[in-house]
Amino acid sequence: PDAKDFDDAISLEKLPNGNYRLGVHIADVSYYIPPNSTIDKEALKRGTSIYLVDRVIPMLPEKLSNELCSLKPGVPRLTFSCIMDIDANLEVVSYQIRESIIESKRRFTYEEVQQILDDPDSDDPFAPVLREMRDLSQKLRRKRIEMGSIEFETPEVHFVLNEQGKPVEILPEEHYQSHELVEEFMLLANQTVAKHGTFGFRRKKKLPFIYRVHERPDAEKLQRFEHFLNALGHRVKIPARVTPRQFQQILRSVSGTKDEILIKEVALRTMMKAAYSPKNIGHFGLAFEYYTHFTSPIRRYPDLEVHRLLKEYASRPVPPKRIADLKKQLKKICQISSDRERVALEAERESVKIKQVEWIADHVGEIFNGLISGVTAYGLFVEIIPYLIEGFIRMDQMRDDYYIYNEKTFSLIGREFGKEYRLGDEVKIKVVAVDREKNEVDFALVEND
Repeated sequence: PDAKDFDDAISLEKLPNGNYRLGVHIADVSYYIPPNSTIDKEALKRGTSIYLVDRVIPMLPEKLSNELCSLKPGVPRLTFSCIMDIDANLEVVSYQIRESIIESKRRFTYEEVQQILDDPDSDDPFAPVLREMRDLSQKLRRKRIEMGSIEFETPEVHFVLNEQGKPVEILPEEHYQSHELVEEFMLLANQTVAKHGTFGFRRKKKLPFIYRVHERPDAEKLQRFEHFLNALGHRVKIPARVTPRQFQQILRSVSGTKDEILIKEVALRTMMKAAYSPKNIGHFGLAFEYYTHFTSPIRRYPDLEVHRLLKEYASRPVPPKRIADLKKQLKKICQISSDRERVALEAERESVKIKQVEWIADHVGEIFNGLISGVTAYGLFVEIIPYLIEGFIRMDQMRDDYYIYNEKTFSLIGREFGKEYRLGDEVKIKVVAVDREKNEVDFALVEND
């Protein structure tokens, strides 16, 4: 609801032959930012916009991101469009990637679209096309998952802040079909552009390009994940050369269990980090052979560079010296962009944690339900559900027995009375102390009546 930089728009029409024509129209940021200009250099240095809980640190000046480039309703805007014809088998049978001018008809929030989709009697003028979009996106989603794409719907929270920026409420982030609608169309456009960047230009040798890549998890991490699952009572064997489909099936096998949230969080940490690279090695998590980032040039530098490459390759033959220069440039751009993305993600996570700790500081002495999210020789980590706030219970505060840490089963076992606390167990806790400086929260166990 409070977004100001609108960098994507979608259109859909049914063709006379029964195929769909899906348009993914992206703000043409590259039109306004010449390579090596002052703004361009600063954008690369930043690499990405950073979305903290209470503010955005944009990659580009707001005059561009929120005004000139933003696809505001009723205003003609320069765009770069990926227009795909999709047949009954959900294959892209033809496509165009070209500069365009669009006029957005309507700016929606995900919640507004979901309300329209949930109401079969909705008289909203866009209801028919939104339903068509929903149906097509759900078919694309099912096909993608059948191909082995891994679904990581780990829970997230958002904050209601007062005028001073203080969190007054923490709410679980809702995941709607409207999110999936946009997500599937963007994934398809990014795949189509990646294939076009690889094969779409008539040359004997492939031209330099930027890919979004994701390596297979390494064997050691997989072994630790397997040990973790077995300790929770899930008997699984993970092959060292695991495929996306096999990884997907493991996550499906724990779906609906009390450990599901915890396992998905650990599964995410088991995965390698996605990155940008001029060398295409595919995307393990999505199970895509070709993938790039084309859809967010307002907030990600690689997308902006992909737009430039597409335009340059389409307009004229590329001399060998230019190809050699591009190879060097793209290697540097991918490295900087990947590094900056990691910094941004860490900052965003830290921002969430700061606000969670700030909120819980007003609830010292209160009792919450939680899940044991970590077991160490010094005590237990517990995550409060549904606020996802993690705190620590120190071993020396567990005075009802002398507890011994069992590394193999991720548990603490009382020597005298045999009471056991295992990873994934549900517990009641009391908030006993909050350290705002260190961003740490101390809990104490509350015995059930």
